[in-house]
Amino acid sequence: MSPLPETRYPSVPELVAGARALAAHRPDLCTLDRVGLSRAGRPLHLLSVGHARRAVLVVAGAHANEPAGGSTLLALARRVRDERGLRADTSWHFLLCADPDGASLHVTPAPRTLLDYHLGFFRPAGAEQPEWSPSVLPPDRLPPETRALTGVIDALRPYLQVTLHGTELGGSWVQLTRDVPGLAKPFCKSAAELRIPIETGACDAAGWPVSGPGVRVMPAPGAALAHPSLPDDARHSTWYHAH
Repeated sequence: MSPLPETRYPSVPELVAGARALAAHRPDLCTLDRVGLSRAGRPLHLLSVGHARRAVLVVAGAHANEPAGGSTLLALARRVRDERGLRADTSWHFLLCADPDGASLHVTPAPRTLLDYHLGFFRPAGAEQPEWSPSVLPPDRLPPETRALTGVIDALRPYLQVTLHGTELGGSWVQLTRDVPGLAKPFCKSAAELRIPIETGACDAAGWPVSGPGVRVMPAPGAALAHPSLPDDARHSTWYHAH
């Protein structure tokens, strides 16, 4: 079902070790830099592949309980390193884990029962989540993980930013800051080939416009909120920082 060989999710130290080995294989093409420190003093690492000015930013580990992005990130980074066409006019930048503190607190034993999973579960409150904190906090109270992420966005000004989230139930879906016409077709085709169901009723996107099966579009910065009574505002999240 998947080209990823791992039977468990790699830890943050394992992700860093994998990224370091990847970069060492092509030091002329790849760099691994520290771009910030967490509240507990853990480093946030950015793996860069290629030198083109046109940039793509890929973020993993934004939610502690969604560790699937780390393996995907490294697999994609290896492809970009090895396939010249993917980096012909684009540099790729991979934030290995946006919340290393949270990742250290979420334990996913394998094999696991549903009870085992929830005994080791951790997900910080919204104000402590790197991507979401600007939606509930003023700028002078943002955590260092958020400032590191927005600093990377400011430095790169990526034309495309992708965050690799996960889900514990239901199917796969895509959340966009702007509609991408035609995206639903290849997305659904890929999901069908991997036998992954499509989520058409994601609670995170309740009230947002639907662009196609499993594709939701976030409210634009000037648009009205779907649920104005809620204390957070998705239009202030880091997803819109580059707009």
